[in-house]
Amino acid sequence: MPLRPGWGTLGRPGQLRTNFFAVRLPKNATYYEYEIEISPKAQAKGDRRYRIMELVEQDAAFADFRTHVAHDRSQRLVSARELPQPLSISVRYLEVDQEDNPNAQTFTVDIKHKRQMSMSTLNDYMDGRPEHRDIDTQPLVSALNLVVQSHASKHGIRVGSNKYFFPSPNDNLRLSLGVEAHRGFFMSIRPMYKQLMVNVNVCMTAFYTPGNLAECMLAFRRETSGGMPHGFADKLKVATRHLGYTKKHTIFRVMTSLTARTARFDCEEYGRKVSVEEFFKLKYRITLRHATDVPIINVSSNPKHAVFLPAEICEIVRGQAYRGKLDGQQTSSMIRYACNAPDVNGNAIVNEGFEKLGLRGGAASTLGSFGVTVSPQMTVVPSRVLPSPGISYSVGNPRIQNASWNIVNIKLQAGGTIGSWAVLLVQDGRTGIEFAGEDDPQLILFLRTFLAKCNSSGIVGADKPPKILSVQLPPSQGDENRAAALDKIRLTFRNNLNRSAKPSFVLVLLSGIDKYIYPGIKKMCDIDLGLQTVHMLLPKARESGNRQDQYFSNVVLKVNAKLGGMNHLLDSSSMKWLTEKKTMIMGIDVTHPGPKSLPGSPSIAAVVASIDDNFVQFPASMTLQKPDWNKESKEMVEKLTQMTIERLQVYQKKNKRLPDRVFVYRDGVSEGQYHLVLQEELPKIQAAFKQISPKAPYKPTLTIAICGKRHHARFWPTAPGEMTNNGNTIPGTIVDKGITDVYNFDFYLQAHNGLKGHVRPTHYTVVYDENRYRADVLQQGTHTASYLFARATKAVSLVPAAYYADIACERGRDYLNVLLNLTEDRSSVTGSADKEAEKERVYQNAVKLWGDGIHKDMKDCMFYI
Repeated sequence: MPLRPGWGTLGRPGQLRTNFFAVRLPKNATYYEYEIEISPKAQAKGDRRYRIMELVEQDAAFADFRTHVAHDRSQRLVSARELPQPLSISVRYLEVDQEDNPNAQTFTVDIKHKRQMSMSTLNDYMDGRPEHRDIDTQPLVSALNLVVQSHASKHGIRVGSNKYFFPSPNDNLRLSLGVEAHRGFFMSIRPMYKQLMVNVNVCMTAFYTPGNLAECMLAFRRETSGGMPHGFADKLKVATRHLGYTKKHTIFRVMTSLTARTARFDCEEYGRKVSVEEFFKLKYRITLRHATDVPIINVSSNPKHAVFLPAEICEIVRGQAYRGKLDGQQTSSMIRYACNAPDVNGNAIVNEGFEKLGLRGGAASTLGSFGVTVSPQMTVVPSRVLPSPGISYSVGNPRIQNASWNIVNIKLQAGGTIGSWAVLLVQDGRTGIEFAGEDDPQLILFLRTFLAKCNSSGIVGADKPPKILSVQLPPSQGDENRAAALDKIRLTFRNNLNRSAKPSFVLVLLSGIDKYIYPGIKKMCDIDLGLQTVHMLLPKARESGNRQDQYFSNVVLKVNAKLGGMNHLLDSSSMKWLTEKKTMIMGIDVTHPGPKSLPGSPSIAAVVASIDDNFVQFPASMTLQKPDWNKESKEMVEKLTQMTIERLQVYQKKNKRLPDRVFVYRDGVSEGQYHLVLQEELPKIQAAFKQISPKAPYKPTLTIAICGKRHHARFWPTAPGEMTNNGNTIPGTIVDKGITDVYNFDFYLQAHNGLKGHVRPTHYTVVYDENRYRADVLQQGTHTASYLFARATKAVSLVPAAYYADIACERGRDYLNVLLNLTEDRSSVTGSADKEAEKERVYQNAVKLWGDGIHKDMKDCMFYI
C-alpha cells in the first residue's frame, strides 16, 4: 500500500471533536498472553465455555490471578503479571443457580503461555518511521482490547466482537412482535500517530423480546395470519426451570403438527409410551395449561434422538441479538430510534458509555491492574471544509446551498431521446388509488403532466403519447411468490409490444408495495425482455401541487439517465483532475445472501465504469458468485478480469481508444480485507489490461481506493458557526490527521449534508496508486465527484461510482428475490451430506433464474439506476 503522499491543505481549516479517547500505558509495559484449552473439548462448546471460565474465576486456585487478568471467556487470556506454568484448574460444571451436584461433569482448563508482549513495540509503530511500518500490531491491539473490554464483557452482552449492550426493560423500543431495539456501545483500540486511542460509539441492535415462549406463540397467532415464523424460532435460545435450576436450550425445530398431548414417545422410566403432557405431569408434577393449543419444540439436533419440551415451560432468554433481516417497517422504526442528534450521542458516549463500559477504571479495576488509563475527554483533531464545485446545466444556473440545489427553471445538460414509450397500469385491487383504466381522464391528465415535466426538462421527443397497457392481477392469496401475477404481466408485454421496435422505456404504475411484483418486473424486463422500466408508486405520484412536481422531477432524472442523457455536469476546473488524461472510473461492489436467504444462495458482484470524459454514464457488468461453503459468502470478485474487460470494451467502443488511467473505487471491503484486494483483485484487473490488447502492450496507470461506511468515527463541531442547524458538521468536511492511519493514505470525507441524526463520513483508503495523486487532488476530486450522482440534485455520501455499483448489486438481488428474501415456510434439512446437496441445488436454481444475465439490449446503459 502506498505511503501517505502528504497532508491536504485545501479548504477552510478548523477543529472538530471526535469519539476517540487517548489511552495511556505504563512506560515499558509488558503483558503476557496465554492460550486457554478446555477438555473434554467435545462437551465444552458455545455458552458452556463461557460458564466454565466463570467457574474458573470463582475457583480458589485462581484467586491469586483474578485481579490482573483479562480473557475472552473462551480461548485467550492476557495477564499483567507472569502466571506460573503449568497452570491447570479443574472445575465441576454447574449452572448459575444449580445446587452442588456430585455427578456434575468435570472440565480441566489449561492456561498455557504463548508469548510475552512488550508494548514498546506498539510505540515504535506509532512513531511513524517507515522502517517500523511492517510491525504486526494485531496481537498487541487485540490483547489491549481484551483489557479495555474486560468490564463490559462481564457486565454486558457482547454482539459481534466489539459491541456491548446492557438491556433494560425500560430502555428499548418495540420494533415488532417479539423483536425490540436496544442501545449499546462499540469500543475498539486504535493505534494512531504518536497516540494510542480507543474509539467509542453509540450503536443499536435488534434483540428478541424475552418472555414465555408459549405466550409469544399465541401472540403471533392472534396478531398474524400464519403464527410464529419458522425463521423467528430457528436457533432461538430458551431457558427452563423444571429441573430445579436454569438450563438453556437451543430450539432446533418447532413441531408445528405436534402438541404436548399428541406427541408420544417410548419412555424407559415408565416402561410404556407416554405423551409429553403425561410425562411432565408424572415426572415433574407440572400440569400443562397449553397442552393442546401450542406446538412443542425439539431442542436436539440429533435426528435420531429428539428432545421435546412444552413451549410453556420455556422462557426466551434475555439478550439474544435478532438473527433475521429486519423488514421495511422494522428498519424504519430502528432508524427513527437510532436517529439522534450529535449532542445526544456525544453525551451518551462520555457519560453513560464510559460508566457502563468501565472506562473510568480505578485502582481496583482490570484497567487499573494493567496500569491503563483512558482520557474522559474527546480528542480534538484538525479538519478542513472543502469548496463545493460549480454545477452546469444547459439552461439555468442553480445555486448550491448545503451541498444541494434546486432545478426549478433549468434544462438538463443533455436530454435523452424518447423514440416511443409505453405505460403499464398494474391493477392489484387497491381501489381509491388506482386509475379506473386505460381511458380514465385522470390518467390522461396525470401522463400529460408528467410529459410536460419531461419536455420542460429538455428530454427530446417528450411530446409523444404513450401506448397504455393495463393488467388486472389475480389475488395474492394462493399465488405463491405472485408467480401467476407475473406471468400475466409478461403476457401483457408480449402481446402488446413489438420486440423489434421496443419502446424507449415503460412507465410502470404501481398502486402499492409488493415484495414480489416490483422485483419480478425488474427481472423480467432487465434479463428476459430487454425493456427499460421506470416505476412510479401512485400514492406518492398522485399527490397534489409541489409534491407531485418534485416527485416527477426525480423520476425525470432517472428517465434521462436511462436514456443515455446527462442531467448535469461539474465546472471544468472541478473535472480537471479527471480530464487532463483519458480516464475511466470504475466502481466495484459485492452483495451477499442475508439471514433470510436460502443456504447456497450466491453473492452478486457488480462492476460499473464511466464511458467518456463527462463521467455521467456508468453501464454495469454483473455476475453471480458461488459462496464459499465455509463462510457462506466471498467478498473478493472472482470474475473481475472478464468484467473489467467488458467495461474497457464499452469505453473503447465509445472513444475509439482505451483510457490512459483507470481509477477504481471499491466498496464493501473491511479493513481486515484490504490485503485481499491487492492479492486477489489487483492481479485480475491487470490481467484484463493484458488480455484486451494482446498485440500492443496496454498498461494504463491504476489507482484503487476503498470506500468504507461501516466504521465508528464521528465528529462534533467545536464552534457554533461551523455546524449545521441540527448540530452536524458542514458538507465538505474532511479529516486526514489525528485519527487516520499512521502510514497509509486515508481520509474521512463528508461530502453530503446530514439532514437527520448524526452524520457519518465515508472513510477512503488508497491501497494502490500508480498515478501518485497528491492528497489535495484526490481528496477534492472525490469530494466534487460526489456532486455528480445522476438521480439527485445534491452531493451524496458515497462517491457515485461506488454508489452505482451498490445500486446495481441491489438490482441483482431483485433477480434472485425468491431465494434471497425468503418467506418463512422453509423446511429444515438434516445431515451434512443433505445440506451440501441442498446448497448446490439452490445455487443451480439461482444460475437458472439468472440465465444469461443482463439482456444484450441493456448492457450499454444505466438500466439499474
